[in-house]
Amino acid sequence: MNESGVKKVMDTLEFLSQDREVRRLYEERQKYLHDEASMIEWATEKGIAKGEQKKAIEIEKNMLSLGIEVSVIAKASGLPESEVESLKD
Repeated sequence: MNESGVKKVMDTLEFLSQDREVRRLYEERQKYLHDEASMIEWATEKGIAKGEQKKAIEIEKNMLSLGIEVSVIAKASGLPESEVESLKD
């Protein structure tokens, strides 16, 4: 950490150590920022997983339209044959 960074940390530490209420507010703000980052990460992961699932279903439908047997698609995708069958509609 460079000298200005160390000074900033020391100033913050000194400021926080002077007043309990200020320290409490600082800790609440840090918790909020951490929670917000966690929510964004979770939402991003969920969105990616949902997108991957949609893409897999699209591929399976394309395979069905090409006349590939349900058993082959099920084996390749790892889905039960009944789920692959339901994609025919």
